[in-house]
Order: sequence, then C-alpha cells, then structure tokens
Amino acid sequence: MPRLAPRLPLPVPVPWVMSDDPVIVRHDLVPGEPLEHPTAAHGHTLGFFLRALHDCPVDDAIRHGLKTSADAAGEHAEIVDRFRAQVVPMMPAEHRNAGLALLDEVGEWTGDTVVHGDLGPEHVLTSEGAITGVIDFGDAHAGDAAIDLAWALNGTLPAFAEALGAAYGVTDSQRERALAWHRLGPWYEVTYGLDTNDSDTVHNGLDGLVRRLFS
Repeated sequence: MPRLAPRLPLPVPVPWVMSDDPVIVRHDLVPGEPLEHPTAAHGHTLGFFLRALHDCPVDDAIRHGLKTSADAAGEHAEIVDRFRAQVVPMMPAEHRNAGLALLDEVGEWTGDTVVHGDLGPEHVLTSEGAITGVIDFGDAHAGDAAIDLAWALNGTLPAFAEALGAAYGVTDSQRERALAWHRLGPWYEVTYGLDTNDSDTVHNGLDGLVRRLFS
C-alpha cells in the first residue's frame, strides 16, 4: 500500500511499523462512514479512483507483496470447485444448468491488473456527502479488473453506475464480466453459511443466487 497510495486520488490505509520486536503494524485512520446512498457524484469519484488503481504497474506491486495472478487464480479455482461440489446440488434442479454455466464462465478468468478484490459499499467511506477513502485491501491481488466493477455497475442505482462507467471508461467486455462476478457473490454467502452452520444464511444465499442468475 505505501507504493500504491501516492498514485491514488483517494486516501487508502497505509501501514507503518511501530515496533520491530514484537512486530506491531498500524495505519492512519481513513475517515468517514460506509457509503449508504450512492449518487452520480460518488460514482464519478469512485470511477476515477478505480481507473487509477487499475493503471498501477502490476509488476512493481507484485515485487512489493501483491498476490500474483497465478496464486489468486489457484485460490479462485479451488473456490469454484467447492461451489460445484456443494452449492450446485442445493440449487433448484431447474436452475442448476444456469449455475454451472456461470461457474464455467468465471472458472478460468485471470488478469494482470491491480485490483481491490472485495469492493462494496462497506469499503467506500464518505463524509458530508463526499467519498473520503477506500479501505480493506486484504483481498487485493493481480486479477481481472471487472471484479472491482461488479457491485459498482450492478448493485447500485443507474445514476451511480452510469457515472462510474463513464469516469472509468468501462468496455463492453468488462461490463459483461462484471455482471458475472456480481452473480457469483451469493455463492460465497452459501458456503459461509455452511461453514458457520447457519441455515438462514445458506437459504438467503441460495435465494440471492437464483435471483442474480436471471437479473
């Protein structure tokens, strides 16, 4: 993050070492509250932020600790395999082929772009009507830029999505992949519910999965 932060038009968490023995790392607080009411102005600002993030030199970021596309792809393949084995059999029978087609579509996607990897409204902070920063880069990796566009283009109001797309310069291909990534979101909710033995979460995830498949 210290290498990326100067290239970005919004504040992001930058770690700094307080102690070497024991190792204690802290970062300055990024002010604001999670985005609740996305507007066109927010979309414009976040679009420029994502454009700057995705334009960062990926090789330099990898040299300074960013997860490589190969490592990220391996982890993604394991997750998709789990979805096939555990989630698809829980789907209504009439929707399983559509679910498998989605997994086939996203199963081998890789990329060479610096991505946040988990961008949603809880990680976009605002204060007094303006975006103040973007947080939680724990899933950052070298991957497909469209993963960062999934929620922004498909989980927001049209004014926000249109402004973001224009500021970013979204291509048709990125828009299609972003929709597929968005449709994959509830699958994670299902497996989280399985891991925590939370049947309500599993059922909510399955309901959301079917809705998004046909949105």
